[in-house]
Amino acid sequence: MGKTVLAIDIGSTKICAIIARIEDNSSTAIIGAGVSKAQGLKRGNITNIELASKSIKAAVDDAKRVAATDVKNAIVSISGNYTKSLNSNGIVNIQNKEISFKEIERVMQTSLYNANIPNEYEVLHALPFNFKVDEQDFIEDPLGMNAARLEVETHIITTQKSNLNNLRKAVRGANVEVENIILSGYASSISILNEDEKELGVCVIDIGGNTSNVTIHSGSSIRHNDFLGVGSNHITNDLSMALHTPLSVAENVKINYGSLLTPSNDLIELPMIGDENTTHEVSLEVVHNVIYARVEETLMIIAQFIEDSGLRDKLGAGIVLTGGLSKMQGIRELAVATFDSGPVRLASPHEMEGLFEDLRGPEYAAAIGLVMYSASNYTPYEIDVNKNVRHSNEIPMESSSVDFSDESIIPVAPEQESMSIKDQLVTLPSKKDKKSDEANMISKFWNWATQLF
Repeated sequence: MGKTVLAIDIGSTKICAIIARIEDNSSTAIIGAGVSKAQGLKRGNITNIELASKSIKAAVDDAKRVAATDVKNAIVSISGNYTKSLNSNGIVNIQNKEISFKEIERVMQTSLYNANIPNEYEVLHALPFNFKVDEQDFIEDPLGMNAARLEVETHIITTQKSNLNNLRKAVRGANVEVENIILSGYASSISILNEDEKELGVCVIDIGGNTSNVTIHSGSSIRHNDFLGVGSNHITNDLSMALHTPLSVAENVKINYGSLLTPSNDLIELPMIGDENTTHEVSLEVVHNVIYARVEETLMIIAQFIEDSGLRDKLGAGIVLTGGLSKMQGIRELAVATFDSGPVRLASPHEMEGLFEDLRGPEYAAAIGLVMYSASNYTPYEIDVNKNVRHSNEIPMESSSVDFSDESIIPVAPEQESMSIKDQLVTLPSKKDKKSDEANMISKFWNWATQLF
């Protein structure tokens, strides 16, 4: 029967809305798209709900007009800013000695229960990266295996509840309801990586307008994610200050003359900031030096992120650069020099039926990734922001929705309702139940003593 999906990538400089048709065999075709300038956002986060809603509505309306269809629900990206990540593990016994989807669900929930998640944060993604069946490590998919015990190590990405609420309000202001929320760096990875890269280990660096998202994949799952509040717009600001010219002119200089290769001694004439009737000449060597300094600094900071993650030696497939800044001439050569070892690849989104020419650039990697996620192109198992347990090889059932409202399961109370499957969970006795049992025992002892004496 198929379905029609709306994907909204909310970036720091632009909003991109894509409408696609996904058939039952997961084949996908884009039928509409719209792009608008981002307003009411800073570093990918909502700072003015009304302005953000107007920007989102403009992009969504354009996409609906092209697609000639009306979609009420959307899958939306969220910036890596203000996210916190941690690793956790869980263990369950297999009573019938055969691992079913129910046991995989139970062990993933147990890993969430064991995680120390602050009350003001909510789970965005829970991504298992290592299943262990009895004593055997790194099982790709434990489903159907015979075992007495199942263990899992999970990478959990959380974000502040206020960020999620503001995002939902802004999208709702555009007359669209949020169906799912995906980390921007995760979405970018889906649209540009191949299976070999994920298996060998790879770091995806998505450098956008005001932000840079870093995700490290190893063993077909995300192992680490990080965020840097620096993007291509910072180069524009640097040029404006260094060349004493308006921001709009500095942006044109970056686009037309920006390069990280050998500088030129040619001169260009630019208007003065504050007095555009007065011009002055600037050497392209100065432009090169300003851009080179900013990009080199950004890549060096990201290289330190990778070093601090402890996963540098697991990047067998090296580095993949995407995002708008990856189009700058010479950035691959500079990245090779900065990251020392391993290959560096510049990546654009995978080809897809109906993919408009304007959407083929690396700056649209996250938007295309959202569409692909809707077609079940995610990690083999996952718990998403709606507490749904997702499985890439089967259609998620309604009964796969996890109820986190029971404090005995996980100490994070959701703000959205979910289906109850408490009979499938690893239920631990609460302190209240324990005290009640103790009180009953004392009461029975007292009755027995009074009868005896």
